[in-house]
Amino acid sequence: MQKIEAEMEQRAEQNLTQILDTTFALPSKDWKQYAPLTLAYIGDAAYELVIRTILVKREDIQTQKLHQRVTRCVSAKAQARMIAALLPELSEEEAAIYRRGRNSKPYTKAKNATMAEHLEATGFEALMGYLYLDGQFARMAELAAKGLDALQVK
Repeated sequence: MQKIEAEMEQRAEQNLTQILDTTFALPSKDWKQYAPLTLAYIGDAAYELVIRTILVKREDIQTQKLHQRVTRCVSAKAQARMIAALLPELSEEEAAIYRRGRNSKPYTKAKNATMAEHLEATGFEALMGYLYLDGQFARMAELAAKGLDALQVK
């Protein structure tokens, strides 16, 4: 019984990616070497989860209204505006990951955005994916906060 409690306590101190690594015996990777579209794929979901978490914790509202608010923050147009404001804040490494994502050749096109906005959003998502996989959650939150400020979302 003590062993189970000790494991539970140890897991409580870990972040989600550490728990997944341990539970599923996932290997460590150099996320900078991953394809930018792979980083954007996971970054899209990770960033949306961050935004959903922020909005759900701020206010208990109808899911339709919640969805509308989330969509304003996670659309390609919004992400393109955010990354434009964030570029001066990025480290060299982060900027390189963003550029790789932006310069990739996505297989899809955003419905309500230009191709330039879609590519900028893909770069933003690649950066979010890299930060998520690398366990840099504080940096994700910092960039999300600054990006939301740029969108004037409170």
